[in-house]
Amino acid sequence: MGVNTAYLAAIPSPPQGVWYVGPVALRAYAICIIAGIVVAVWWGNKRFVARGGRPGRVTDIAVFAVPFGIIGGRLYHVITDHQLYFGPGRNPWNALAIWNGGLGIWGAIALGAVGAWLGCRYYKVPLSAFADSVAPGIVTAQAIGRLGNWFNQELFGGPTSLPWGLEVFVRTPGGVAGAVPADGVCEFPTDYVKATPEVLCGTFQPTFLYELLWNLLVAAVIVAADRRYRLGGGRVFGLYVAGYTLGRVWIEMLRIDPANTFLGVRINVFTSVVVFLGAVVFLVLRRHAPREDPALVAGPENPRGKPTDPTAVPADEPADAAGSVAATARRAGEPDTDATDRAGSAGSAEDASGGRS
Repeated sequence: MGVNTAYLAAIPSPPQGVWYVGPVALRAYAICIIAGIVVAVWWGNKRFVARGGRPGRVTDIAVFAVPFGIIGGRLYHVITDHQLYFGPGRNPWNALAIWNGGLGIWGAIALGAVGAWLGCRYYKVPLSAFADSVAPGIVTAQAIGRLGNWFNQELFGGPTSLPWGLEVFVRTPGGVAGAVPADGVCEFPTDYVKATPEVLCGTFQPTFLYELLWNLLVAAVIVAADRRYRLGGGRVFGLYVAGYTLGRVWIEMLRIDPANTFLGVRINVFTSVVVFLGAVVFLVLRRHAPREDPALVAGPENPRGKPTDPTAVPADEPADAAGSVAATARRAGEPDTDATDRAGSAGSAEDASGGRS
């Protein structure tokens, strides 16, 4: 009876992670990643404006940060799981197939930070204020992204009889009849669909759900800490990194998907520990950092020194030949008689029209 209750209460897996609209493939993983980015940018904009920043500036900087982050995430994944793409029987071009899943958060944050730094330099705003503004949105975006793993039926933990265990079903091309693989591995290509009749591979730890909930908890904690202590100097971002990596250690150790290891421990566990310690050191060193001056957070309206009015003529580029003569006369210390005549003509026209326009 207990086993049946656990089965009835288990979390079901979606029958597929890809839908086709004609020749176009709509992939749940990609949709979740995009949705997460939208949420992170929207929330980051609101927080940045509250700190004194200009509306839309986070969106501007995201144009730099997001592509860098996606490239960095993919590079980390391909490097740490290179056996999936290189070697006998492997297709190296699949390393570019990001739509099939595979983004390493460490590479995404590292290279995304480089892109953000470039964007902040371009718009002349403090990187620390930008990072503190977007931190809760980033970890929330990670939570949304984990839903993509649920649709793909991947990255789950070991077998379990817990009531919230994840049901994993056999998936086959086109959903034709299938059976549990002989090696017992129940992860399938993302474009496969649940076999008919359905075959249950097993019930496993829903590590995607654990990380989703943990990330939302981290977001709530760092927002509360920021409101209570008015954190600045990148400390909100530091708290995010420390909080996320703390959870990633124990969640990573529950997973059973193939991964490279060091001393019998998954590489991502080592990475989490190292990054966590680095975040703690950063927070200690920056414990007295004040919140940035809103004037600095706002930055210049036109960071490249361009005129606000696109039709305006720069002072050193007169609009016509007469203006050029007038400018030369002014530089030589001579009166600008043409300007006087034009002013007089304008005054006569205004008198004639009664001053209406």
